[in-house]
Amino acid sequence: MSTEQGVALRTDDRDWFTIHRGASPVLGTAIHNGHEVSPDLEDQMALPEEDRLREEDPFTEFTIRDLPNRIAFHRSRFAVDLNRARDKAVYLSPEQSWGLEVWETEPSEEVVKQSLQMHDHYYIMLRTMLRELEEQYGHFIVLDIHSYNHRRDGPQAPAADPETMPEINIGTASMDRGRWAHVVDPFIEKLRTFEFRGHRMDVRENVAFQGKGEQTRFIHETFPQTGCAIAIEFKKFFMDEWSGKPDREALVAMRGMIRSTLPLLEGIVAEMS
Repeated sequence: MSTEQGVALRTDDRDWFTIHRGASPVLGTAIHNGHEVSPDLEDQMALPEEDRLREEDPFTEFTIRDLPNRIAFHRSRFAVDLNRARDKAVYLSPEQSWGLEVWETEPSEEVVKQSLQMHDHYYIMLRTMLRELEEQYGHFIVLDIHSYNHRRDGPQAPAADPETMPEINIGTASMDRGRWAHVVDPFIEKLRTFEFRGHRMDVRENVAFQGKGEQTRFIHETFPQTGCAIAIEFKKFFMDEWSGKPDREALVAMRGMIRSTLPLLEGIVAEMS
């Protein structure tokens, strides 16, 4: 993806992920931000690039740039989906990819193996990084940033009913909600105080999505006593989901909103340790 107005990273098909490690117990991730696929893989795809982009989460990496700890994955979810279990991480049938026909010719076992190696290495890296945060701070919090479409009927069609699609959906299904209420509840309230274009953010829990992705499941299973992973889905009010064009003002506001939660979350971790 080319850099656009400074809100997208410049990457190429050799890049897997970028890690920033800093002094904080809070980690932000953007594992569906990527758009890259290898030339060999792209040659086998039937899905047009613009349709691929529509189902990815572009610009989510931009929202976490002020967090000292952050990870951005650069490969497309259509190459390998880090938020699915390993045996489902490569979409091989339309049933796995919202009815989309991804492949002109099904990728070979060797190609699938190469994609799954990225999945393996990512989770090895993530486990190591979170173990370091655990050892340093006692506890840690992960903000797992995603986005979702709300104009699926076409660029000129009405947007989906906002009653079922909040601007920010917080997914908590994979966590012990009682254990982590003292993290999740203040975090949600903090987001709700943020004003943008004349109104406060509509932030609700487990409405459009429940937070059942592989990354949060992995974190809560691996670090049940010390790691709180919150799945955050931004409705794509920050871009045109059909053209892929970003709304820079909205993205800057989202970045500021995530940045504003950092003192709160760091303070909560300090009280736990």
